Amino acid sequence: MALVLCIGAIAAPKDKKLDEQVLKTMKTATDYMMNTVGYNGGFVWAYLPDLSRQWGEMEALRTMAWVQSGTPQVGNILLDAYHATGDEYYYECAERVAASLIWGQLDCGGWNYCYDFAGEGSLKDWYNTVGKNGWRLEEFQHYYGNATFDDSSTTDAAKFILRIYAEKFDPKYRPCLDKAIKFVLESQYPIGGWPQRYPLRYDHPFRGNKDYSSFITLNDDVIPQCTDFLIQCYQVLGSQNLKEAVLRAMYCVVLLQQGEPYAGWSDQYTVDDLKPAAARSYEPLALSSHTTLAMCRQLMHFYSLTGDTRFLTGIPAAFKYLEGQKLSKEEVEKTGREWIDGYDRFYVPLFFNPITEKPQYVHRMGSNVQNGHYYVDQDITNTIVHYGNFSPMINLKAVRDQYERILATPVEELTKDSPLLSTGNHPLATYYLAGVGRTTDPATLAADASDAISTMKKEGYWLTSIRNTSNPYQPYEDTTPSTETKYCSTNVGDQYDTSCYESDELGITTRDFINKISALIRYHVSVNP
Repeated sequence: MALVLCIGAIAAPKDKKLDEQVLKTMKTATDYMMNTVGYNGGFVWAYLPDLSRQWGEMEALRTMAWVQSGTPQVGNILLDAYHATGDEYYYECAERVAASLIWGQLDCGGWNYCYDFAGEGSLKDWYNTVGKNGWRLEEFQHYYGNATFDDSSTTDAAKFILRIYAEKFDPKYRPCLDKAIKFVLESQYPIGGWPQRYPLRYDHPFRGNKDYSSFITLNDDVIPQCTDFLIQCYQVLGSQNLKEAVLRAMYCVVLLQQGEPYAGWSDQYTVDDLKPAAARSYEPLALSSHTTLAMCRQLMHFYSLTGDTRFLTGIPAAFKYLEGQKLSKEEVEKTGREWIDGYDRFYVPLFFNPITEKPQYVHRMGSNVQNGHYYVDQDITNTIVHYGNFSPMINLKAVRDQYERILATPVEELTKDSPLLSTGNHPLATYYLAGVGRTTDPATLAADASDAISTMKKEGYWLTSIRNTSNPYQPYEDTTPSTETKYCSTNVGDQYDTSCYESDELGITTRDFINKISALIRYHVSVNP
């Protein structure tokens, strides 16, 4: 979270020649990324070198930009480069990214996972072809036409717009920012949580379950990300009405914890009774061990922002619940995993139904979205691999140690830098992604920078594994149920499944661009503190 400025740099011996190469490489790579790879200032995740195919979470059209884990991150590394060098070129490039996001902002004020410069008709066609046939990516199988908080899509875009506005307080960004703030406030339920999507829709009941997009959502840190955005807005704008919304959201997390002996959290809840609910067909009605651990950390963070001990009272019960979920040696060995006989590092089911008091293991049958389906039972073997739901390992010791440290720290010390409690100035962080100050060893900094310089192609890009590829869309309409089990534990089904699967194919990725530019920034800052 980028709440306050706490960046320091240690001066390293300056190699003038290397630093000149660093600046030249940064400029060349940025120019290629902005003017060749991106489209109208928007970006996806990965591209083939000839730009013939590209992917976000799914294969994307050339005219598309991905908000989720894509375009805002590129904008942020450009602002990091601007802070490191003072070169207005990087600010101007970040402005191009901001213009792209402003174009992609919906009338409601939020953002979808992606947008298409070819227009809404083109995006709908994509949903009805590529999106509709992604077996494991059910969130893309229906075009809602509204905005999403899932995977921080709206909040990442909104945070970047806030950040670029805070650079020079250019009024051209204020309408977009105000719309985003209004969207986050209007979409918040009175109890304090947020739906996954807004404006509310109920038009996609799926596989016998209700449309889950209106449920109060914790999955993918919806509440933490929304509160973080509002806190950053409070830092920059000083709007007092934002504090109430933040506190309401924080206390909602407390309210959503279930009672003992199953004192955990679910990924989503029905609004009228605050009960755990099912979502996608591989997300059953259950408590989530992953989300429970994440909420424990989040409550400790809330305590450091407020000093209110109510955020700590439920954590021991959550620890006890997780300890009670520990899988036996026999169950772990059925999965082929190595047995870990530890008190604080152990395997647990991802999903546990507090009503039936049984773990929920997810499987699938069939070969694609048309003929296949997911189902849940208590068999830990042959579970799906694309969602990591079979016996994840948790490190309870790390979270328990954090809890003990917080208890031992005077509350005044813990909260002294909280923007919610102080009237002092709390500027946004100088660097969001570059990791300045993370590495201080001069040799390491120079080696990382030299590697980025030497591996860049002359055109201005780096080649790396794109990690994910996919089958091109092919029409398939046979809905006859299949009993095929070949694809029960694979990321992708047959040739008609457009979901991505792992690949070592080389290409250009926004992830690697950010990593390489970060290495160059870290070196430059270290020799120019």
